[in-house]
Amino acid sequence: MLADVVPYLRCPLCAGDLAVAGAALRCSEGHAFDIARQGYANLLTGKAHLGTADTPEMVAARADFLGGGHFAPLTELIAERAAALDPGEGCVLDAGAGTGHYLAAVLDRLPGRPGIALDISKHALRRAAKAHPRIGALVWDVWRPFPVRTGTVSVLIDVFAPRNGAEFHRVLRPGGTLIVVTPAAHHLGEVIGPLGLISVDERKADRVSDSVGERFAPAGTWALEVPLSLTHAEVRSLVAMGPSARHADPGALRAAIDALPQPIKVTAAFEVRAFGVL
Repeated sequence: MLADVVPYLRCPLCAGDLAVAGAALRCSEGHAFDIARQGYANLLTGKAHLGTADTPEMVAARADFLGGGHFAPLTELIAERAAALDPGEGCVLDAGAGTGHYLAAVLDRLPGRPGIALDISKHALRRAAKAHPRIGALVWDVWRPFPVRTGTVSVLIDVFAPRNGAEFHRVLRPGGTLIVVTPAAHHLGEVIGPLGLISVDERKADRVSDSVGERFAPAGTWALEVPLSLTHAEVRSLVAMGPSARHADPGALRAAIDALPQPIKVTAAFEVRAFGVL
């Protein structure tokens, strides 16, 4: 799996070319990075913001919820837009890829194209490495310069993840496309209050524009609402896979969910934005 994406990678220490050498990625300067038996490679060096990494529990909850098809319309929209706006050459990069769910759907629409999954959580990348045969999964902090060669990415997707606008611009090829997905202001509004969840920043759209700056030109915006009818167990997975899982008291949260009617009617609301490279 990593062999497919190696031509698009660079050493994070010296920017030299990487190659698969046994159970490691190595460059000509002798820098080596272990490939885990689960198929992902860890390219991180020095200190990293590991406190933001998804835990095994968060990853399992996300896999369960997405595997249930609840966000299928969003997955389809991302894949459809990526295929429509793809310039035709280069790899696909998912910055903050998590389990690789969305990247796998995009690769299904782009036969033969390799995909790079970057995420700081090794627990998530264990799943991403197996999510699609053309995914190469790498442990990486997306706030750092990417271990990806300049101008080699055709489509870059960022789904509910941090946005490193400068690096997005550097790795995307001329004519490449950036697709950013964020929750809309009313996302999960029916349960935000009752469950004490973290609400969506009302300035989210402005923050997206600020993060990509003058390096990109808007190429389309699509609003999507998905009505959900969830069991208590599904609501627990939905909450456990997101940022509220880091802050809520588990006992109090379980009691609050159990007090809700069943099934629970919830609206998932998303904003998908595409940008072209300037």
